[in-house]
Amino acid sequence: MLDVLSRSQRGRMCEYRRGTECLQTPAVLQVGVAGTFGLTVSPAGRILRLFGAEITVDAPLLTSASSGIQSQPRIKDGIAVLRLPLNGTELIPADTEVVVIPNAFELRDDFRRLVDQVIKARTVAGYGRLLCLLGIAEPANAALLAYMGVDLVDDSFCRAAGINGIGLISEAKLRTGKNESAANTAELLREIDKISTFIAAGRLRELVDQRAPSSPYSVAALRIFDDVGYDYQEEECAVDGGRFACNTTQALRRPDVRRYQQMIGERYRKPANKRILLLLPCSAKKPYHTSKTHKLFASAIHAAAHDTLVHEVIVTSPLGIVPRELDAFYPANAYDIPVTGQWKPEEINTIRMMLAQLLAQNHYDRVVCHLGEDAELVRGLCDMTETVIGDPVSPASLANLDRVLREAATGMDPVDYGVDRSETVRSALGFQFGRDVADAIMDEHTYAIGKYPYWKVLREDPQDRSKRTQLAMLSAERGMFSLTQDGAEILAAMGKNIVEMTPFELKGSLFAVGVAKADHLLRIGDEAVIVCNGRVTGVGVAAMSGLEMEQLHRGVAVKVRHKF
Repeated sequence: MLDVLSRSQRGRMCEYRRGTECLQTPAVLQVGVAGTFGLTVSPAGRILRLFGAEITVDAPLLTSASSGIQSQPRIKDGIAVLRLPLNGTELIPADTEVVVIPNAFELRDDFRRLVDQVIKARTVAGYGRLLCLLGIAEPANAALLAYMGVDLVDDSFCRAAGINGIGLISEAKLRTGKNESAANTAELLREIDKISTFIAAGRLRELVDQRAPSSPYSVAALRIFDDVGYDYQEEECAVDGGRFACNTTQALRRPDVRRYQQMIGERYRKPANKRILLLLPCSAKKPYHTSKTHKLFASAIHAAAHDTLVHEVIVTSPLGIVPRELDAFYPANAYDIPVTGQWKPEEINTIRMMLAQLLAQNHYDRVVCHLGEDAELVRGLCDMTETVIGDPVSPASLANLDRVLREAATGMDPVDYGVDRSETVRSALGFQFGRDVADAIMDEHTYAIGKYPYWKVLREDPQDRSKRTQLAMLSAERGMFSLTQDGAEILAAMGKNIVEMTPFELKGSLFAVGVAKADHLLRIGDEAVIVCNGRVTGVGVAAMSGLEMEQLHRGVAVKVRHKF
């Protein structure tokens, strides 16, 4: 019986029970140590022990990961032993609880094959089984393995390295000339505890970014994993979350950052009424609009009615650009990055690419740049007027910004504030749900009220305009739109974000055991519309990805906000 306690992208903490015994993962199977789980070495090979179940993990005829020869899984007591190489289509019996890869050691020196085979192993195992890799773990790569989706490892490599006088710590391998077996295992166990702490905090990627530079192999594996493994990672990457740090170059390629950049290109369009693009620098405080710097910018921007024509876009790393109406959304509301005034080539390329994309997809009559020294990041992309005199928040700079915006708006008719708010809400809804959903919600009878970031979306009854129904609400605390029943009905009619439940009375949260089918595009943190027999019965926040809801039989699938 498997319960997932915490998730951090593909990394997870699980509680696995057999009878009265319980194992919490990530965990280490120790070789030759008495206990209810571990590994024993015998003349017939290694034997895996797990709460009374035993299985030999070494077949009489061994194949290698590079042989190209697929082997059939050997099954005993709910444990499947599956040797590499895998093609990702292997079939595992439904009652299997643990999938063991006994020859994972062969992947240690081939980072491309490591990424490929771990993704295939996790895919074969699915969400409802533990994945165990033997012979590969050490303190320096344990975080990466957990991040890739491995639940169980063993200490055999640590012991073998220790016998050869090599000490293993999370930062390096050190040749000491002494037997370091016990110390290496102890260090691996400490690292596993630390990994669990980072998973529980939802910040495992940061630990991986710290550990990867311990070896060229780990750096290469993480780079390949972020590249070819993006789709695999993104499936379990939440659309909301707490603060995270981008302190390394590789952190710029996090899956949540990459997904944001793709969504800006694929879903986002500026509010139709915005005609003047204003480029602003980011701030250390998030969301930007709460910072002292951006409040000073606002004093110059909102000095007259032309402010409804101005589209504020923040230039930043690692995200590239952030339209003002999205600065309360994840990940714009959550990232930290070292600010030195020195930009890496990758950061510059991202900013220029995303700004060029924004300009190509959206027409602006004028572009105003209030970036100061960082204006060099965007020069040459279009004709723009620079406004900073000295410091961006100096009185002279703010006065100049006010003057230039007034001049830029000359001859342009101001837009009503209600129209501006509704069009801005349409753009934000498009980013969250897609432009088709945004247009369906923001029809001719719908409008928005409230001050950002506390918007409410209301629809008037065309037969009686005094009657209004609320469709959605944005709040800074969540950083996303939350739907009412009427809003959920719109998504259900379009077949978006649907979780179909089996027929029963929904009393609280929806558990995975009650899910019949789910939209595979659903991500943790998304709005989920619960449907039973074609009728919307609830709405809430997805606690699992759509595919995970279908595969797991325990745990909360949707945290229900309203049931109908």
